[in-house]
Amino acid sequence: MFDKILIANRGEIACRVIRTCRRLGIRTVAVYSQADEDAQHVRQADEAYCIGGPRPQESYLRGEAIIEVAQRTGAQAIHPGYGFLSENADFADAVEAAGITFIGPKAASMRKMGSKAGAKELMQAAGVPVVPGYTGEDQTPELLHREADRIGYPLMIKAAHGGGGKGMRIVRDSDEFIANLESCQREARNAFGRDRVLLERYVEKPRHIEIQVFGDAHGNAIHLNERECSAQRRYQKVLEESPSAFLTPQLRAAMGEAAVMAARAIDYVNAGTVEFIVGQDGGFYFMEINTRLQVEHPVTELVTGQDLVEWQLRVASGEPLPLAQDAIVQRGHAIEVRLYAEDPDAGFLPGSGRLERLRLPVTDAHVRIDSGVVEGDTVTIFYDPMIAKLIVWDQDRPRALARLAEALAQCDIAGPKSNIDFLERLARHPAVVQATIDTSYLDRHLDEFVQGESTPDADLLAAATVVHLLTQEQGMREAAARSSDPTSPWAATDGWRLGHAGRRALALLVRGERIELHAQGGGGEFRVETGVDAAQTIAGARVEGHTLSLRIDGRARRFTIGGDTRRIVVHDGRQRLVAEPVSVYSHEQGAAVGAGDRILAPMPGRVVVVKAAPGDTVQLGQELMVIEAMKMELSLKAPRDGVVGEVRAAAGDFVEADAVLVALES
Repeated sequence: MFDKILIANRGEIACRVIRTCRRLGIRTVAVYSQADEDAQHVRQADEAYCIGGPRPQESYLRGEAIIEVAQRTGAQAIHPGYGFLSENADFADAVEAAGITFIGPKAASMRKMGSKAGAKELMQAAGVPVVPGYTGEDQTPELLHREADRIGYPLMIKAAHGGGGKGMRIVRDSDEFIANLESCQREARNAFGRDRVLLERYVEKPRHIEIQVFGDAHGNAIHLNERECSAQRRYQKVLEESPSAFLTPQLRAAMGEAAVMAARAIDYVNAGTVEFIVGQDGGFYFMEINTRLQVEHPVTELVTGQDLVEWQLRVASGEPLPLAQDAIVQRGHAIEVRLYAEDPDAGFLPGSGRLERLRLPVTDAHVRIDSGVVEGDTVTIFYDPMIAKLIVWDQDRPRALARLAEALAQCDIAGPKSNIDFLERLARHPAVVQATIDTSYLDRHLDEFVQGESTPDADLLAAATVVHLLTQEQGMREAAARSSDPTSPWAATDGWRLGHAGRRALALLVRGERIELHAQGGGGEFRVETGVDAAQTIAGARVEGHTLSLRIDGRARRFTIGGDTRRIVVHDGRQRLVAEPVSVYSHEQGAAVGAGDRILAPMPGRVVVVKAAPGDTVQLGQELMVIEAMKMELSLKAPRDGVVGEVRAAAGDFVEADAVLVALES
């Protein structure tokens, strides 16, 4: 076994590898960019070294700098994590050439799988089922268009190199093909440096099921069963689980056998994932092999009881696989979701900023948290906006779903917006609960999972108001206790004031909307007016720890509460409401003059493409600029018909949020 390894990655995967290494007595070396100097993986490693600027190209993609640190520190091996250089065959070769062990498959195996086109041809030759399509080297648009027409629609255009949902488009009509091809190729060039694509028939309403495989240098290859990843949005997985409720024992055995066959076909060593697309009829087809550890590997660890990072380290050091196929068990059910700094109600726009508040569930035998940040850390614009992975386990799927709902209810994030509400709606949606979701369901029915403009629940709003009132009372009691005359009527905590008959105005900000209320009473007995003819009688309101209990118009209710004096969080077990107390008196803000004449940067990012110049005539909805932020392209479009007056950014420029990028003539 190794004495010291270098981790060529950042964030939660670097912290996760460090955790296993510490348990095994292996010292760790971290590398970091200038943006990550205070990051958790830097603080947790035994030693860490800066290797460049904040952009990945300036740091985490600099293979030569990483190898130099490994040599200088005496690291015997390099763990690539996932993303960045984890599937770069040239990097794996360079690591081995430097006399350092690469904790992953051999470069030759990577190259066979690095091209989706070549992988598909190889799997077809090995007898693994594949989807009909085109994988040829001739990439002229005319030939690709003819091949697409031959395969038939709907079909998928996929970047031949890369993954993570980048460079993928579904085309349903021949007339749409060329525009989608150009967009796919551009995204592939930006993400992976190569724009080759492959075409394949699109299977309607498919399931996405992947098999975890492992091989060693002694010729052994096994699988550790499946993970279902069918809950996806724009090809990005949002919920993963094991086992799959869709698979029969026979189908599970057949897919496992095919996955091992695929691994043996490329002499695979170390951890890998064979991904399959599965039709509603149970027919399954090879998609790709990810030649690295997957983000969702914890669900496999929880149902098998194995540490896959430890397996990686042992195999890389020359040991045989720890277990044979017949010793792999599948116990209980595990589910993973990822907490992101993003705004689902604004098209899942990634966010950035300081994590002013980060409350996650306490970990135990049923709840696991994998994270690379803590409260006070900053989510930067340069990398993926994931905050944490939440993984739950229980004896069966219904109980695991209940664990997930309970764990999500305990999460609270303030600072950048997060997807917690979205994940809560996802976890209780019938398509997830009944295990009928397919890979495009979220895209077809996204309105069922985002908040929209719905009115806040009346009971949740009442609970938030009561928390605010009780907090005010507590503050008054503390002030009265410090007063020279605590018996003074002016120190009363019931809200009574001369000329007001105890009725006082309040204002709460909920999802950006200002809500004005009036309240009377005190000591847990209130009357709350939410409108001209709407009022609720509150009785017996009491806070104990993080629980609020009360009666609303005679109905007893119980809520979990959190936050602080500036931000109130109430949760009824199914949904949450976040309310910010604001000043009762506020001046009206006038609308921004000429707002419809300007295209603003929705978040900090880098300009990728500029498609307009001063003097151009444009139409409503026409794409004028594309910016890239947090591994995602954002298309900026004309807000109306008009003539371009100014273009204030060029390709390659970094821009701040709300910066004016294009201005139309008035």
